[in-house]
Order: sequence, then structure tokens, then C-alpha cells
Amino acid sequence: MTYHNPQTTPRKSWTFDDYTLSEIRRAATTGIYDIRGGGTKRHLPHFDDLLFLGASISRYPLEGYREKCSTTVTLGTRFAKKPIELKIPVTIAGMSFGALSANAKEALGRGATIAGTSTTTGDGGMTPEERGQSKTLVYQYLPSRYGMNPDDLRKADAIEVVVGQGAKPGGGGMLLGQKISDRVAEMRNLPKGIDQRSACRHPDWTGPDDLEIKIIELREITDWEKPIYVKIGGTRPYYDTALAVKAGADVIVLDGMQGGTAATQEIFIEHVGLPILACIRPAVQALQDLGMHRKVQLIVSGGIRNGADAAKALALGADAVSIGAAALVALGDNDPSLNAEYAKLGTEAGCYDDWHEGKDPAGITTQDPDLAKHLDPVLAGRRLANFLKVMTLEIQTVARAAGHNNVHNLEPEDLCALTMEAAAMARVPLAGTAWIPGVNGSGGL
Repeated sequence: MTYHNPQTTPRKSWTFDDYTLSEIRRAATTGIYDIRGGGTKRHLPHFDDLLFLGASISRYPLEGYREKCSTTVTLGTRFAKKPIELKIPVTIAGMSFGALSANAKEALGRGATIAGTSTTTGDGGMTPEERGQSKTLVYQYLPSRYGMNPDDLRKADAIEVVVGQGAKPGGGGMLLGQKISDRVAEMRNLPKGIDQRSACRHPDWTGPDDLEIKIIELREITDWEKPIYVKIGGTRPYYDTALAVKAGADVIVLDGMQGGTAATQEIFIEHVGLPILACIRPAVQALQDLGMHRKVQLIVSGGIRNGADAAKALALGADAVSIGAAALVALGDNDPSLNAEYAKLGTEAGCYDDWHEGKDPAGITTQDPDLAKHLDPVLAGRRLANFLKVMTLEIQTVARAAGHNNVHNLEPEDLCALTMEAAAMARVPLAGTAWIPGVNGSGGL
């Protein structure tokens, strides 16, 4: 009888997993850091870690088919002469022409208009396609100033001063040369085909006092008509929110690290910033401490995927949410029907994130005119409108189940958490207890 030395089953390292090893090899081969689009792919505490407490005896639920549940929201009530009135509390986040095709921008405008909400320009200026199809359009005012001109500011319905972005707080955007077409180059005053890196901070101010001056300047340019938003990446939400309010913002846009980007370094996407779940309550606390909650509206974004996420954000104190990646998926991004085309790019549906390369077979994140034709803006706009409708119905369903006739009456008492991390971040009790980690010492019922 022959005996073999027993061997243990080969085991891979948790620290040096397959992806980590592949990234080390890629970096060693190329000598450059990885750039991609999208948001963080690591597991983070998120809205799935929260549950709603429906009504029973202690709360009285509303009948879904007979009792109304309002979804309207008004943004910019603090100083603007013409606040924005939206039918639903879900808006479309800023995504630039350049990062997206003209057809994609048009589709976003069409879908938002059908649903009764707003869309946002993003970096690089306003396109006629988007303005023409958007009933309510927010104009982003970014550090790069690409495509910015006072006439477009006046054409917009609101202005969003971008200080930071959830996917890359403290950093600027990128638009690589293959997406700098003749039209993009003309709008941004850039040479065609040359990589572009946006500035990480505004060139003409360095702090909140300067921001206050800039906001007044923008109000004077637009005759004090337009609401002024200030967008911040999720890093120090309490203090950043307080300083934005002090500077005169009508609306705060708070973007967590699950938010997407057209292109930036992988290290930014995965290792800088806070999950949106950790950002909302400190921002709301800042507004409450200043006596400005609901007077200055709060829009949260970064990984909002459905009506459940949106409803939970509203319950934690937000006035509205904003979607970016989910909106692109609704248009047709990463669709399994394109798997054969994604395979040619070395990836698959659900994984494609090389948006900076401009080879998107869906016709969304490209400036190639032949690829852009793959997206029908009318059909894609209808798909987005359908998605927004479903999100709104889902928010209403949860609100009614919790006993509310207005989605903005959702509150933290309607929530519990499944994990200690989520309970601490959202400041709601751990399920089955009255314990909020870091807030009280009670573990009883």
C-alpha cells in the first residue's frame, strides 16, 4: 500500500484576493494608476441595513387606493424669487455632456420632464438638446468653469455650485482625449483629443466667506430668481452643511461615496469619503441646530437605487434624493442584451465601468457618433420616466404603510437598523431594541 503525505486544501489570502493581485500586476506592468467610472464597488453600510416599521395598532395605515399621499416638493424657498416646484422628490443628478452623449443628455431631460422633476447639466455647459427637453434644468457651476456663461445661467431654473462630489471629494474630474470631440472641445474651450483634468477647487475663492460672495454674485446675475444649490461630497457633513447654510445656500446637495463619476482614480472611488448613510443625520443635525431644517432643503445622493432607498433617505430628514447611476441603467447602461459587445471590451454587463474610453455600446458614455446612435433618446426617456414613476409609487407605498399622507412626513421613528453600524450611522434603534449605539445606553424594549 502506498501512502501519500496529506496536504491541506490550497487557500487564497483574504487580504491579497484575486482582484488585489490583478491590480498589483496591472500597476507593475503599466506604471500608471487605474482610472474608471461608476461608484465604489466595495460593500458598505447602506439603506438595505435599515427596515421600515409599518403601522398596525400603534400606528394607523392609509389605504393605498383611496387615500392620497403627496409627493410634491418645493426647492429654493429661502431666498429665490422663483423656487422650483417638483411633482416627485427624486431628481436627476449632474452628468455632463462629454461624459455622456448628446442623446443621453436629451433622454435624461425627456424622462425627467415626463415624470415632473428636474435634471442637471453637469460639467461642460448646457446643450440645446437638454435645455430643449427639460422643463426644469439645474445648471452646475463647477471649479473647471468649462462651458460656463452668464446667458446659460439665466436660462437655467436653478444653479448648483459644486464644491465636491461623493465619488471623489477633494479631487477633480477627468475627461480623456478620446471623448474630447470637436463639439466638446468647442464647448469647453479645449484642444481636441487631449486629456482634460478638472480643477479640484474653485479658482476664485478659498473658503466659506468667499463662497458667500460668489453666491451673491450668482444671485445678482440672475436677478435673485434662481435657487442656489451647494453640492458637497460626503466627508464632514455637519460642518460643510453648516458653512454652506452660512454662505447663503437655498439647497444643500449631499453626495455619498457610492455616487458615480464619469472617470477618476480608483483610489478615490474606493477609499475617499463617507457612505451616504453616514452623512444624512449629521447634515440634518446641522440644519436643525441652525433652525434651518426644511427652510434650507436637503437633497441626498450616492447609491440611490429604488423607492425604498429614497423613502429611507426622506425618513432620515432629506427633502429629496438624486439619482445618477440608476438613471443611466434605466436608459440602457450595462444591459445584458449588449453582452456580446461588452465581451469584445473584455468585460460583461453589470461590470462595464470604462466609461472614460468612450466605447460604450449602449451609446450613453461615448462621443463616438456611430455608438451614440445606438441610444434612442425618445425611447430611453420613456424608460427613465417609467423608472421614476415606479420609484415614486414605492415611496408612497411605504409612506402609507407607515401611516403618512405625505412622503415628507416619514421620520426616523419609522425605521430600525439590522446592524450596529447602520444603527449608529442612521441614529435609529437596532431592530428589536431601543438601543442607538453612541446615543443611549439602553438595550431594553
